[in-house]
Amino acid sequence: MKETIKYGFILGLICFLSSGLLAIVHGVTEERIAFAKEKEINAALKEVMPQGYDFKPQIKAETIIYYSVYDHSKKLIGFALKSANEGYSSDIEVLTGIDIEFKITNVKILSHNETPGLGSRITEPQFIGQFTGKTLESLDQAQVITGATISSGAVMHAVKDKITELKDQLIKEIHHAG
Repeated sequence: MKETIKYGFILGLICFLSSGLLAIVHGVTEERIAFAKEKEINAALKEVMPQGYDFKPQIKAETIIYYSVYDHSKKLIGFALKSANEGYSSDIEVLTGIDIEFKITNVKILSHNETPGLGSRITEPQFIGQFTGKTLESLDQAQVITGATISSGAVMHAVKDKITELKDQLIKEIHHAG
C-alpha cells in the first residue's frame, strides 16, 4: 500500500512539473507563433493579390470572413477569400484572390496534409496556375489531377463554394465603394 502511494505521489509530481513546464513554454512562444502566422498570411495575401497595397479583414463573430483589397490610392481592387474543404487525407485551406470583376487573380494552398507525390501536387504551379483568369462560371473548366481527384476537386470546390457564398456581399461592397 505504501509503495502505491509513493509511486502515485511521484507520478503526480512529474505530471505537475511537466504541465507547468508546458505552460511556461506556451507563454514564451505564443507571441512568436502568432507573429509568424501573421507574417505568413500577409505574404499569402500579397501572392494572391500582388497589386494589393492594403488588406482590410472583414470580420464577423470574431472570424475573418474575407479581406477587402485596396491599391495605393485606397481604391477597392478586389478580395482575398480564405476557404477550406475536406481533401483525401485532411482539410485543405485555400486563399483565393479575385478582382472586382470576379476573375481569379491567383490561388494559394495555405495548408494540407495530402499524400506526398499525389495529393500534394495541388501546390504545383501547373494545377494552381489554371485558376488565374477564371470566373465562377468558367471554373468548371479547370482540370483535376489524375490520381489525386479528391484533393484537386476539394481545392476547386473550396474556391467555387466560397465565391458563391460571398458573391452577393462582395457585390454590395463593390457598389458601396464605387
